[in-house]
Amino acid sequence: MSSAPRSPTPRPRRMKKDESFLGKLGGTLARKRRAREVSDLQEEGKNAINSPMSPALADVHPEDTQLEENEERTMIDPTSKDDPKFKELVKVLLNWINDVLVEERIIVKQLEEDLYDGQVLQKLLEKLAGCKLNVAEVTQSEIGQKQKLQTVLEAVHDLLRPRGWALRWSVDSIHGKNLVAILHLLVSLAMHFRAPIRLPEHVTVQVVVVRKREGLLHSSHISEELTTTTEMMMGRFERDAFDTLFDHAPDKLSVVKKSLITFVNKHLNKLNLEVTELETQFADGVYLVLLMGLLEDYFVPLHNFYLTPESFDQKVHNVSFAFELMLDGGLKKPKARPEDVVNLDLKSTLRVLYNLFTKYKNVE
Repeated sequence: MSSAPRSPTPRPRRMKKDESFLGKLGGTLARKRRAREVSDLQEEGKNAINSPMSPALADVHPEDTQLEENEERTMIDPTSKDDPKFKELVKVLLNWINDVLVEERIIVKQLEEDLYDGQVLQKLLEKLAGCKLNVAEVTQSEIGQKQKLQTVLEAVHDLLRPRGWALRWSVDSIHGKNLVAILHLLVSLAMHFRAPIRLPEHVTVQVVVVRKREGLLHSSHISEELTTTTEMMMGRFERDAFDTLFDHAPDKLSVVKKSLITFVNKHLNKLNLEVTELETQFADGVYLVLLMGLLEDYFVPLHNFYLTPESFDQKVHNVSFAFELMLDGGLKKPKARPEDVVNLDLKSTLRVLYNLFTKYKNVE
């Protein structure tokens, strides 16, 4: 018995190339072409290309497009996130933060997710600066988190502003998990506190900027420089005799140190003080301030510096104040940074002391 012929099973209909999003858009334009002149069609095509439906926004997450009128949001282009230098920068900063906070039992795995509420940033700054911030330990509400961030960032700004750092972040950008802003902040902190890390040089990312105007989203791309050269970021200066000494004549280093120790003790002994280790005993700036008073024959009021500094910032204040006294005494601005001396950088300390030695070696 023959059966009735079966009707063919309907196959899934393939989406043709011109039925993609851009194809549909082209179809729309084609329909409009029938009702418009060629000049109108050209104008419409240009608007379609530049409209918020353009492919430039293809990689933007839905939550990133929920903007208020005139609000702007930035995000790193996905191709930049795959750049080896960018990945290295993030890795180095993550490891540094975790090393600093190891005693706090804090482990940071993702910068934008773990730092946005201010909790980790608070602990990081307190550890680096040796201070205690007056903020609530745990805050769950958005208002509480932003208040904490405000306090933390104000403390950061107080540290960085006198050094001329560009402040390229804000409470809203950090709380909004803006990775570019978070990276700028961390790089500045690492440089300021002379972190024992090496950041990759010339890290630049492409940033997508999305802005809402008249109810429509508009996007643009800009290049954002996260790091430059190590010398520029660290504030290093041109090579001098001490660079040569350290690189090519380390055997003569002990002779130089001995001469400088003799010089400083000749004056500090008047206050019953004695130096045996140059890099450690000048690191808090106290001996530098007292030495300048002895060399210039004046008493330095104790309220002008910290006699027993405890935090990193207090020590930097002392060394910076000593540098001001040197300038007042007619010396050139020291090549070293105050942070270098505080961080026990022997070459920087030797530069400062040798500067004093050349001018005051004959002072009794």
